[in-house]
Amino acid sequence: MKLLIRNGRVVDPARNFDEIADIAVAAGRIIAIGQAPAGFAPNRTIDAAGCIVAPGLVDLAVRLREPGHEHEGMLESEMAAAVAGGVTSLVCPPDTDPVLDEPGLVDMLKFRAEKLHQARVFPLGALTRGLAGEILTEMAELTESGCVGFSQAEVPLANTQVLQRALQYASTFGYAVWLRPQELHLGKGVAASGPLATRMGLSGVPVAAETIALHTILELMRATRARVHLCRLSSAAGVALVRAAKQEGLAVTCDVSINSLHLTDADIGYFDSRMRLNPPLRQARDRDALREALADGTVDALVSDHTPVDEDAKTLPFAEAEPGATGLELLLGLALRWGQESGVGLPRALAVLTCEPARVLGSALGTLQASAGQLVEGGIADLCIFDPAASWTVTPQALRSQGRHTPFEGHELPGRVRWTLVGGQVAYEARSDA
Repeated sequence: MKLLIRNGRVVDPARNFDEIADIAVAAGRIIAIGQAPAGFAPNRTIDAAGCIVAPGLVDLAVRLREPGHEHEGMLESEMAAAVAGGVTSLVCPPDTDPVLDEPGLVDMLKFRAEKLHQARVFPLGALTRGLAGEILTEMAELTESGCVGFSQAEVPLANTQVLQRALQYASTFGYAVWLRPQELHLGKGVAASGPLATRMGLSGVPVAAETIALHTILELMRATRARVHLCRLSSAAGVALVRAAKQEGLAVTCDVSINSLHLTDADIGYFDSRMRLNPPLRQARDRDALREALADGTVDALVSDHTPVDEDAKTLPFAEAEPGATGLELLLGLALRWGQESGVGLPRALAVLTCEPARVLGSALGTLQASAGQLVEGGIADLCIFDPAASWTVTPQALRSQGRHTPFEGHELPGRVRWTLVGGQVAYEARSDA
């Protein structure tokens, strides 16, 4: 399949490239940027006039809900949501049912995903068997099956000795460990500790739940020299610890969710269960610190934290509702909104969705490593083509995900994806009337 994408504004943050240019694609790769080679005869031409042609988005936190939670999301629906949002590569945590702690389960998930010919799926393997926090998994076998790192998902590791051994083993063989910093006993509340949670009678999660876990992780990193990715920071104090760790030279990266970047605990309103999230929404000073840290590079990537939840589990009293929200289709728009509001501009807003998360994955991307998250001649043709002037209103009916609950319902977001290409094939094309 030969494609010619004409008249688009090509923006590649990895190379500081921003020009009106054509892109020629053949055999799944970009063969020219700027002008098509002489004699190039495309099977299809896409007129991208008025649109931005960017690298395909890389989302580091996506729950696909298969296997085991198909009532909340099917692989088909969530992969369709991914490409509709411009996401061409995604990382899924291991907290499925059964847990991704055996190579056969990873092989099955990757096979199912590849058959759909949509976004690329990069699974995280379980750090401990069954996420029980007791026995380490066979990391070497899981890596051979395609796992890009190892995680406890939302299950805190209570045993520090197990965590130490996991980091020692991972460091020895060059594996990455992905951890959400959360102290087990302090992190059992349903809202961020503060005046609002107290007034509403909601059990609180103090900032210390994050910082105590961070201190433990960082101290073990100093001892083991392991490489750790911190998932979904939520507090100003957490940002300060990570900033200091990076200045110290520790091999640490981190991300923040679209929810924590834009919302605060005040948005809970009158017990709105759509705001029941993990990590919980914190105060405005925390949100502002996260926005600043994403702008200055302390926080490496922005993630959707896509967690589809079914109707029965979400329409409950706030404290009983299942935490989570759909986010794949909102990721681009909320990144663009942050770019506009913070003044960092389009290149940085795209960088935290493309080249920066690809850098976090690094060698785990395998053959994609050289070109993931960027646009280079000879690289894989994963592209997101969107209209920056088009806006859309978030409604449940507009979402392709099986999970229709989002705290951004009713928000008007900038940027509408027109085409998504994965490996040179059109995986998504917006309707002409959209």
